[in-house]
Amino acid sequence: MKNKILYIILFLCSIGLKGQTKQNLRKIDSIRQCLSNDKAIDTISIGKRHYQIGELFRRSLLSDSAYFHYQKAEKIFKTHGHKYDTALTLFGIAVCQTYDKDYTGSEVTSIEALTLLSKLKQNNDVRKYKSYVYNNLGIVFNELGQFEESINYYEKALDFKKNLVGNFERSIGNTLNNIAYTYKSSGQYKLAIEKYEQILKNKNLSKERPDSYALALNNYAHTLYLSKRYNKLPQLYFKALKVTDSVNPNGYNSIIINQHLAEYYNGINNKDSAKYYGYKAKQISTQYHNDDLLKSLLLLSEIEEGEKAAIHLKQYVKLNDSLQKAERTVRNKFARIRFETQEIKQENIQITKERTWLLIMSLVIIIASFLLYLFISQRVKNKELEFKQSQQEANEEIYNLMLSQNENIEEARTQEKKRISEELHDGVLGRLFGTRLSLDSLNMATSEDAINTRGQYIIGLKDIEDDIREVSHKLNTDFVSGSGFIDIIKTLVDTQTLAYNLKYKLEHDDNISWDLVSNKKKINIYRIIQESMHNIYKHANANQLFISLELKKDVILVVLRDDGSGFETNKAKSGIGLKNMNSRIKEIKGEIKITSKKGFGTTVAIQIPITNDEKL
Repeated sequence: MKNKILYIILFLCSIGLKGQTKQNLRKIDSIRQCLSNDKAIDTISIGKRHYQIGELFRRSLLSDSAYFHYQKAEKIFKTHGHKYDTALTLFGIAVCQTYDKDYTGSEVTSIEALTLLSKLKQNNDVRKYKSYVYNNLGIVFNELGQFEESINYYEKALDFKKNLVGNFERSIGNTLNNIAYTYKSSGQYKLAIEKYEQILKNKNLSKERPDSYALALNNYAHTLYLSKRYNKLPQLYFKALKVTDSVNPNGYNSIIINQHLAEYYNGINNKDSAKYYGYKAKQISTQYHNDDLLKSLLLLSEIEEGEKAAIHLKQYVKLNDSLQKAERTVRNKFARIRFETQEIKQENIQITKERTWLLIMSLVIIIASFLLYLFISQRVKNKELEFKQSQQEANEEIYNLMLSQNENIEEARTQEKKRISEELHDGVLGRLFGTRLSLDSLNMATSEDAINTRGQYIIGLKDIEDDIREVSHKLNTDFVSGSGFIDIIKTLVDTQTLAYNLKYKLEHDDNISWDLVSNKKKINIYRIIQESMHNIYKHANANQLFISLELKKDVILVVLRDDGSGFETNKAKSGIGLKNMNSRIKEIKGEIKITSKKGFGTTVAIQIPITNDEKL
């Protein structure tokens, strides 16, 4: 069985992690105290503290507890999109998985961490952790027996470390040690020896990093042993043991060196020395980790003979079964947690999708409601427009009927006047003319009385003739053009003022040719006067009303003035009546001006051009 503790120590050294278990546990208690006491701490800070606790547990080789806190940190970092922190947490989880021999899980987690790191800006810290992840992958593939892949990942880690800013000499040295160890594990002893000799050429290694020096020296010696080159053995083992005991007596490294010494002496058939170092390795390994004890028991079963060998082998089998069961339980537990995490992730994705669809549906409903509102509003506006148009058509029809009726009356009057004129001219006037001629013929009488009498009759008949001719001429003369519209206005004013109890005076300019004014303008003038009179009745409390219509430079000026209470024009609200008046004025391209003062009445002045009429 390959020595698990060796690559764990090498890996921990390669990323520069130090500290004893007791110190780590004290730090963990301190961070936990902060988590429980600080109620105002934000979510990201909670995640970072869980990550710190996970790191301390990992350094103390307590992967189960480390994984628990890593998992909490990972969930927080992923939720908030912190890719860098998530990658670091995944790296810690991958190391724990490697420690517990979940090599497939560690590979998957390492690739996930690398994927996140590759998406970030490639600064020094990002590249540093990429080298650590590659280093972990090298360990994983070495343990899986895929040595070529292992070397490939170690080389990638080494390339990154050589280009980092800062002192990474120790980390580089340990990666070289890992490469050499992989060559040794794969049976490529020549390449392993070359790498170890390259590492040991560093003269400062034994002084600055005696633990790493002892490991390299021990592995170098073991590689020589495996390649059957015994000329430097066992001196190199003793030297490595002396160095490691000077740093940490009876520590991890001493277990491995004692095991290698026992293996060496057993190989050259020196049973006493082999037993000595084998039992020493077993004694030290009981204080540390069962993997070391397992290898020590297997080694002693090979060194001892008979019943003792059987006892060690039985203990080895029992411990091995126990370890495998424990490791399987841990792997299953980790797999279950990862599965639950993925389930939560999928649930979150599903919830996000559902929320997205809910948002889309809400937007669709809102937009549809808005469009429906626009449709209904437009429909109402269209109905209002249709009503206004129908009202306008009704107004036009009423006006035309009024105008037509007025024209019929005027035509009847004209016909009657013409008939009377013809009768006067052709009947009475003819007979009078005949009489005058008869009298004139009698004028031949010579008596003075007859002459005087006839002369008086003739003069009287001439006077009658002139009068009749004048009447006939006047009756046959056309009346003022457009007098019909003024009659309509007079009728309106008479009717309204009577209803409103108002006295009025109406003046109009006979120079206005209403026949030249379009019906559209005349209708709007009619309605404006009507609306103005209604406003005077409703708001002005007036007694007198003056209305004038006059022509000034092709512009009809309509003025309505009352003696009512008046109002402040700058403060008054624009009611529907005034809005209608403005709308009508705008429609016929006119102008309106309202002047008023409290206590002094109101004047409405309207200007309407005769030209540029629009036909109805």
